[in-house]
Amino acid sequence: MSWFTRLSCCLALLLALALPAQATEPKAAPIAPVVFSDRTYDFELRRILGYALSGGADLNESLAAAHAIKQGDGDSWYEAWFSLAQRVRAQGEASLARGHRVSAREALLRASAYYRPADFFLHGNPKDPRILRSWKLSRDTFRQAARLMDHPVEVVSIPYQGTTLPGYFLRPDASDRARKTLIVQTGFDGTGEELYFEVAFFALPRGYNVLIFEGPGQGGVIRAQGLFFRPDWEKVVTPVVDWALSRPEVDPKRLALMGLSMGGYMVARAAAHEHRLTALVANPGVLDMMAGRRPTPKQWREMKSDPGMSNKIMRQRMAQSIGFRWLVDNGMYTMGVDTPLKFMEQLSRYRLTPAQAARIRATSLVIASRGDHLMPYEGQKGLYDAMTCPKTLMEFTAAQDATPHCQMGAMALSNQRIFDWLDQTLDPPR
Repeated sequence: MSWFTRLSCCLALLLALALPAQATEPKAAPIAPVVFSDRTYDFELRRILGYALSGGADLNESLAAAHAIKQGDGDSWYEAWFSLAQRVRAQGEASLARGHRVSAREALLRASAYYRPADFFLHGNPKDPRILRSWKLSRDTFRQAARLMDHPVEVVSIPYQGTTLPGYFLRPDASDRARKTLIVQTGFDGTGEELYFEVAFFALPRGYNVLIFEGPGQGGVIRAQGLFFRPDWEKVVTPVVDWALSRPEVDPKRLALMGLSMGGYMVARAAAHEHRLTALVANPGVLDMMAGRRPTPKQWREMKSDPGMSNKIMRQRMAQSIGFRWLVDNGMYTMGVDTPLKFMEQLSRYRLTPAQAARIRATSLVIASRGDHLMPYEGQKGLYDAMTCPKTLMEFTAAQDATPHCQMGAMALSNQRIFDWLDQTLDPPR
């Protein structure tokens, strides 16, 4: 095969992976950027700002930090969020020393949320000490705040294949009454602490227990334990369900599982094997992590025929695209591989067959956002189409100002609609 042919095949794949995730659905009107013109930086800022509703940000201090960042510079991104987190954490600890419990809790929660994104663009060097430092401070500061909350927050360790998975068990009150319970997990790049601001904050007032956990490739499990992602996610979820059902506070007939972002694939894969779940929420639906972008077998052969050239071209593309660089850097870091091509090979394994999707029994909610720049709408809907269980397709559109991936920036509407569905599913009218 000629060098030119291999180059053309590589570039075709790279462009498919790096460009917006649009299939044949109508294009959504672009959302005006907040601060950054780059889509990846804008989305991550929107993600931070969205948690203002649940106590994870204050607008002025967040926007001031954003304006201090040089777009495309991961070091300046780190410095802005880490410095803000340090400042706000000091405010919280000062309030706590003076006996102002509520003020301390509020500041510590914001500090934890600001530490969380600091290392986001640093994963090209897995040995960078700032990755572990900022994550650990985010976790520890959240746990400081959790001890000041008005509802019980229990730090838990869930047995898993000779080690444990970290998590939190949150309850609306201290009673032992069996309640409806939501197990929730993140996806490709989130943390357990972030899930408090994204989901648990909204679930607790609605009477849910919430079990947050991190699995291999996520949060502290990749950073502190060095466990990488795995596509057979049922091996992760089943021990978590075992743990949940061992608790007297969990009603086994009202047990739901929710996955966000890449977690939409993970929970669907798990639910195809784990049949003790009452309800399933995939936000968004993911049948195939390379939906709409999957190379043909011939393209894969051509890519692999000269891995050196393929990796060279991918790294050239990484130098040109912030989003593609982040995708590959974080993918290599969380999947334990050392080249872009190996990451693409690993990512291709995260795929449900229609037959596997048809094995899901839990009553399911599949979310599809028109205009999601990371996952194509048709790919999201593909999971819904393949399911044979009782199911609902919930769409988010530009008319609702909720098209960003996982409805970031629209947390009120997103949680309202999702929990209304969960309430009706777990507590149907009599």
